[in-house]
Amino acid sequence: MKGQVSAAEWQLRCDLAAAYRLLALHGWSDLVFAQISARIPGPEHQFLLNPWGLKFDEITASSLIKVDQACNKISESPFPVHVAGFAIHRCIHEARADAGCVVHTHSRAGAAVSAKERDVLPISQQSTFVVSSLGQHEYEGVAMRGEEFPRLQADLGSNNYLMLRNHGLLTVGKTVADAFLDMYMFEALCRRCLVDAEADCGVNARPSSLDGIAQMMKFVTGGQGASFAWPTLLRRLDPGYRQ
Repeated sequence: MKGQVSAAEWQLRCDLAAAYRLLALHGWSDLVFAQISARIPGPEHQFLLNPWGLKFDEITASSLIKVDQACNKISESPFPVHVAGFAIHRCIHEARADAGCVVHTHSRAGAAVSAKERDVLPISQQSTFVVSSLGQHEYEGVAMRGEEFPRLQADLGSNNYLMLRNHGLLTVGKTVADAFLDMYMFEALCRRCLVDAEADCGVNARPSSLDGIAQMMKFVTGGQGASFAWPTLLRRLDPGYRQ
């Protein structure tokens, strides 16, 4: 595929293939039922998705499938795409022009915390980045019905994190790196919430710690955002994802 697409699309393909492999590496793939979508730069409203049938650690830049907003395949592939899985992604991309990438997982920790009655709290420094930009959406069944989409969009709003109640986690980022790092922090928060619940201990939440959190994130990453950590993550992968 390299040389057959623009340089921008090829870089996006490499980043997205890496993100799928990182999902597998962290144990968040849910076999093949998690999903990441990336918007291809340009006015055509085209997206890249995983080939349905490949394990996430088998995905390469060239094997990713290009689809339109209705999830019709544009690029040739012997594999299908997961149309039902793209429904939530399409909904978010439609509402958020800044959503270059959407990550959706059903990890053990994420699904468990999404089913808890108690809201997640700013119980650690890392968790404040999540709680300060967190929306919540109540479960309405398998999210495939268009009538649910306006509520999904409203519940996400301008936030970067969405708790899908009794379902899982979703993050939005301008880049693949941004959305993946957001999911890393979301998952970390959920794992800590489970540890606290199992220990049955009190939690000293400090809501005031949410003040100025966006500016603090810019400071600690030197203004680079997720790209500050992205190269270190890529070095953990076999370079075969770039094929």
